[in-house]
Amino acid sequence: MTPDSTAPPPTATYRLQLQPGFPFAAARKAVPYIASLGVSHLHLSPVLEAVPGSDHGYDVVDHSAVRAELGGEEGLRALARTAREHGLGLVLDIVPNHMAVPVPARLNGPLWEVLRDGPASPYARWFDIDWAEHGGKVLLPVLGGRLGEELAHLRVVDGELRCHDHVFPLRPGTERLPLPELLDAQWYRPAWWRLARTEVNYRRFFTISTLIAVRVEDPEVFAATHATVLRLLREGVIEGLRIDHPDGLADPAGYLRRLGKATGGCWTVVEKILSGDERLPADWPVAGTTGYDALRHLDGLFVDPEGAAALTAAYRAFTGGPPDRGGDWPATVRRAAYKVVTHELAAEVERLVRTIDRARDTSPLLRDHAPWALRTALREILVRLPVYRPYAVPGEPVAPVDAALLDEAAQGARTAFSVPEEASAVEVVRDAALGRLGDGPDHRDFCARFAQTASALRAKSVEDTAFYRYAPLLSANEVGGTPQRPAVSPGEFHAYCARLHRDWPATGTVLSTHDTKRSADARARIAALTQYPRQWADLMDRLAARVPAPDPHVAWVAWQSALGLGGPDGSCTADAGRLVPAVLKSVREAALRTTWTEPDAAYERAVEEFVATGPCGPPRAALAPLVREMGPAVRANVLGAALLHLTMPGVPDLYMGTEGDYTALVDPDNRRVPEFPDGPLPDPVPVVGGLRAEKLWLTRTALLLRRDRPGWFAAEAAYEPLTALGPAAEHCVAFTRSSEVVTAVTRLSRRLADAGGWRDTTLVLPGGGRWRELLTDRAYEGGAPLSELLDRYPVALLVRA
Repeated sequence: MTPDSTAPPPTATYRLQLQPGFPFAAARKAVPYIASLGVSHLHLSPVLEAVPGSDHGYDVVDHSAVRAELGGEEGLRALARTAREHGLGLVLDIVPNHMAVPVPARLNGPLWEVLRDGPASPYARWFDIDWAEHGGKVLLPVLGGRLGEELAHLRVVDGELRCHDHVFPLRPGTERLPLPELLDAQWYRPAWWRLARTEVNYRRFFTISTLIAVRVEDPEVFAATHATVLRLLREGVIEGLRIDHPDGLADPAGYLRRLGKATGGCWTVVEKILSGDERLPADWPVAGTTGYDALRHLDGLFVDPEGAAALTAAYRAFTGGPPDRGGDWPATVRRAAYKVVTHELAAEVERLVRTIDRARDTSPLLRDHAPWALRTALREILVRLPVYRPYAVPGEPVAPVDAALLDEAAQGARTAFSVPEEASAVEVVRDAALGRLGDGPDHRDFCARFAQTASALRAKSVEDTAFYRYAPLLSANEVGGTPQRPAVSPGEFHAYCARLHRDWPATGTVLSTHDTKRSADARARIAALTQYPRQWADLMDRLAARVPAPDPHVAWVAWQSALGLGGPDGSCTADAGRLVPAVLKSVREAALRTTWTEPDAAYERAVEEFVATGPCGPPRAALAPLVREMGPAVRANVLGAALLHLTMPGVPDLYMGTEGDYTALVDPDNRRVPEFPDGPLPDPVPVVGGLRAEKLWLTRTALLLRRDRPGWFAAEAAYEPLTALGPAAEHCVAFTRSSEVVTAVTRLSRRLADAGGWRDTTLVLPGGGRWRELLTDRAYEGGAPLSELLDRYPVALLVRA
């Protein structure tokens, strides 16, 4: 029996980040309030058994059980019952790509059995382990020092091998061996954690050795790891799915087809990060993405392109960084990619070299390519991929977009060779990555692992390195973002929305998530700087003279982050408990002066002291005049992005707390335990208390409209851009849904004010007749003067009367 797929998609979802401090019982108490906002579904973070104490749940250890720390399956069912009583369904985030390598290892039962029984274990097929490496042993990089230094801490207790908190199984029959012989007899090799970079022989999630990848492409593994989720779907406990990181899978399209068949086609979105103009593969049987592509377009609308260019010039002058270390975006990305592919992902690259070396030996025509040449070609192609990965499968036709992608990367890769004949290794790697060399086990393995490694490289080099090295405008450094071109024109935005409506009308859209580096409202504050580039540059010069920083780059990042945390009343509310960890994470990820694995303690102490005494100390008062001056622009950005998000094509997802003004930095700041009011919102919501109250009023008004009139926003509903008429038309972004709803927002409000305001600019309302603006309860007929329509709020939401 498969679940019922006839249920309509959500009208809007509300993301709850569950953790031991916020379990199912706490979520139940919040249901009346969340339901009163007007959403249709709760969107839950992963709920299967995870590493004890995990505050995110992506480190799954047992797919067969709902997490006891959250309240177990009965707690989940109780939450589902309470949600249904209030008209809400549940959407569940699931993690098909990886499991935890926990401490102790026995928490992950399948992995424990593999470590005990080796490749003969029925669970060996679960994990992508290269058994040909390290003499048929799994290298476990878990020791604090080299094995010789840790031997004194290794002991056998109750038939298990223990070292500090680590516990491992013993191969049957080896329990009484002397320690050296016992270690050699195991199916695993405990090793110094620093060996992971070059020696690990299991596929990881990105470069995280405590997360081991799962071979969900195997039908038996799929069935075992999805049984509980599918049962919860069949029984109506959950109604939809969010799929975490599909690009980590060997065959995302194949997985999604199998999942769609098993779920009966329930509403499913995938965390696929689209880079630039990349499109979601049309053959994926899903409703769409989780919405980072929408985030980029929404944010970009409120970036002044001229101001962004001026800000970039000021950043370069202030920091003085060389082009490939933050001065230029493409150069910075390329250098970061080289670093990751040769260091953090060295083990993954070497596995690919071994695999293609074996694959080419099956054909005499492909022999005599030296391993060094294959390695060079592989690295050079990988660093030139502008997207996460191709989706080729051996034996299937190659998509033109993937062929073009690899051809272009290969063309550039040839320049790394001085001897043209040796450069032919590039074509071997390209064709192997496209599945053109054959359909044998090694050919299939290389094709899949190349794509998975490309995905990890893109994430680590761009999101986790370059984003922290290139920082003119921090709001643009978001997942799926384009920091070198952060502004999006109204025409580009409308074209994107029209494409969504045509191709993916039930896709997810989002502004803040548990993974965004800054919340939407923090980004809205920073984006407003593009309307004040000169003032920011002058302020940074004054602050640099007054508060010396360890280096100019960290000063720029810290002060801009502090501005992003500015309070709704015009104050600057950055405190050391939140800003210091965020800036330390920034400098470690940038890896210019310190890193996670090679920390410079003196530099990090200097960073901490600077942030605590500068942006979080008395000097932060210097931000206040600019923060107050930016107030109207920030308000327009915050409310404008919120209203567009709630009314554009797609299914909007609200992160917990973002219905009001919500500023947060990267985790753990954005994963704080939420606090919710007791009981539902009053009706009407009082619009007192500044921006926070205004955003809550706007959010509830739009969500209730979506809930009460779902047909106006559904797949069959029309999306049409509206163009204002008059001298300030470029500052109004407007559209209609089904000719029944009109959204209008203010764009680049400071430039609008400098030009004399709206003057006689008018928005013509479609179809004639009378319209009612829901936020102010004003009536209009035929058209609306923008000086009146947008005088109380910088946004408007109208419905046909």
